[in-house]
Amino acid sequence: MTLSKVPSLSIIVNTYNWPEALRLTLQSLACQTERRFEIIVADDGSRPDTAEMIEAFAHSAPFPVRHVWQEDTGFRRCAILNKAIAEASGAYLIFIDGDCILQPDFVAQHLALAEPNHLVTGSRILLGRELSNHLLAEGKWDYQVFRRNILGHRLNGGISKVVALFVRLPSGRLRDYRSFVWRRIKGCNLACWKSDAICVGGFDETFIGWGSEDIDFVFRMQDRGIIRRSGVWATEVLHIWHQTGDRSRAAANTKIVRDRIAAARLRNKPCQTPKSA
Repeated sequence: MTLSKVPSLSIIVNTYNWPEALRLTLQSLACQTERRFEIIVADDGSRPDTAEMIEAFAHSAPFPVRHVWQEDTGFRRCAILNKAIAEASGAYLIFIDGDCILQPDFVAQHLALAEPNHLVTGSRILLGRELSNHLLAEGKWDYQVFRRNILGHRLNGGISKVVALFVRLPSGRLRDYRSFVWRRIKGCNLACWKSDAICVGGFDETFIGWGSEDIDFVFRMQDRGIIRRSGVWATEVLHIWHQTGDRSRAAANTKIVRDRIAAARLRNKPCQTPKSA
């Protein structure tokens, strides 16, 4: 997408009670090569220290920053994301998590992949525990320092892969999926048009607990004819290490999506003409 066609853009950052990680996410957004956007922090009930950090950051940020909060009554990620979508002034939305650090060209690469009737799903690079703890303790993100030390980070297990930090593949039809594919859908790196998100009813708030809500969102968009485009080798985020949360609902949520996929395939199956007796 050429600069003359760049849409108004809202970046929605999901967070919950981890201001140290969110600080690094916001700092990496402030270092983007393309900064014509607003940030909406979608907060699923964090304590006041998160709001204080966001307010302090917003005072010097080179773009508008808004904080959308809801009461903590359990894992309600879908609900807070829907509230953020409603608040967004941008025509195009990029969703990231507040435990991810972005490369400087992240936003620019997403905009290059943006196209009407398309959504983009990106991937992530995992940071190890030791490196993550070091970055969190330091509290300051410097991409150039990180990149200069990248070989050492890879050799000591601090980062899961390196090549994706240096190689960029162009946009094109080869990135487009011909059908729904379950893998490589990450809510920490997802983009779509606001009108398309609203058209499918946003994220399904009937999902209970962690698991598959992002996959369901992408499936429902594809089921309505929106084309999924891969953002790999262009939009990778750096995911800060953390302990795995409660995933007791993962299997049940996965079944919901699988049942919806099966129902859609049955619905779209061509009618068969019975053979003559």
